[in-house]
Amino acid sequence: MKTATPQMARAINDRLALDLLLEHGTLTAPQLRALTGLSRPTVSDLIERLRVNGLIAVVGESGEDRRGPNARVYGIVADRAHVAGVDIRRDTVNVTVADITGRTVGSAARPLETARPADTARPLETARPPDTGGPSGAGRPPGAGRSVEPGRSGEPGDDLVTIIAGTVAEAAGPRSMHAVVVGAPGMVNPHSGELAADNGVPGWRPNLLRALGHRIDAPVTLENEVNLAAVAEHRIGSARGRGDFVLLWLDDGVGAAITLDGRLRRGASGGAGEVGTLGLRGGLFCDLASAGSIGGLDQDSLAARIAEGAFTAVAVLDPGLVVLGGETGRSGGDALAARVGERLAALSPVPTQVRPSTVEGNAILHGALLTALSIAHRDIFGEVPA
Repeated sequence: MKTATPQMARAINDRLALDLLLEHGTLTAPQLRALTGLSRPTVSDLIERLRVNGLIAVVGESGEDRRGPNARVYGIVADRAHVAGVDIRRDTVNVTVADITGRTVGSAARPLETARPADTARPLETARPPDTGGPSGAGRPPGAGRSVEPGRSGEPGDDLVTIIAGTVAEAAGPRSMHAVVVGAPGMVNPHSGELAADNGVPGWRPNLLRALGHRIDAPVTLENEVNLAAVAEHRIGSARGRGDFVLLWLDDGVGAAITLDGRLRRGASGGAGEVGTLGLRGGLFCDLASAGSIGGLDQDSLAARIAEGAFTAVAVLDPGLVVLGGETGRSGGDALAARVGERLAALSPVPTQVRPSTVEGNAILHGALLTALSIAHRDIFGEVPA
């Protein structure tokens, strides 16, 4: 049996206290003792460590007499780091910036112009191999604040890079970024971190992530948009508290994201969840369930199509929960989810709940921001010891 060293115990206790402060906002030493079960000396020591390291500070006092150590109210130093979440649509770039506590401090959006003929003539498969430095941000020391540079890079796809970097800079203002997470349509190669195929976004080019990394002086991570929506659903939506679920994304495009044992599963080549190409009765799932193809359907017919597509994931993975996301899933609400659940129960031998998405606002942007915050928490607060 592995025994925790004093150093490991301190790291566990520090991270536990920081996570509780993230959850509750502010806490006193007695409240930390009650929530953690740790002794008075242990809590006093960890508070002192976190204060010396610039992670927490006294933000006020509480209690009747408002005097002494037990009356001090502690909070995380919010401006210790800032992160950005980016959602790239085929017509818009949206950015939200938050401090390390998750509080939004800036946002911006810019439109994308329609692709020129030359933009669509260069398949991503012709991209030259990525440099040996790996995906954008590799090799940089964690924890250092970085600025956003809105100047030009001279790299392929520079117009789109300029728009993305400029939007991040607008949202960030004078703040340096610790991490930037970008969500976009398409499969992301898990080895290079770049897009594996053309995604239809005007101006997207081979090695765009690397070019973006030259313009934003912070580690930049690219992730599939539906995967990020699943992160949001898992943390703050209908799948909160569930270890296994499938998010079925029903919008202009159709896709899925898979979470098993509490972890997002991307597959060997980044293609896990690409259910749009499933052949169903009447055609491909993406052609039968996208927003542009369901306008004349009644709710029962729509539910039948969705259930037929969801059945494949349920039969193979037995996730226990399917969340209907995207505009169709959200707008359909509980009524559509119930109809899909009934249809799915008739097809599948395993019990499966079906719920609509409950993430407020832009689920992809929420997921990008949550992922960026996880990176910052890991780097600054420390990895949670196994």
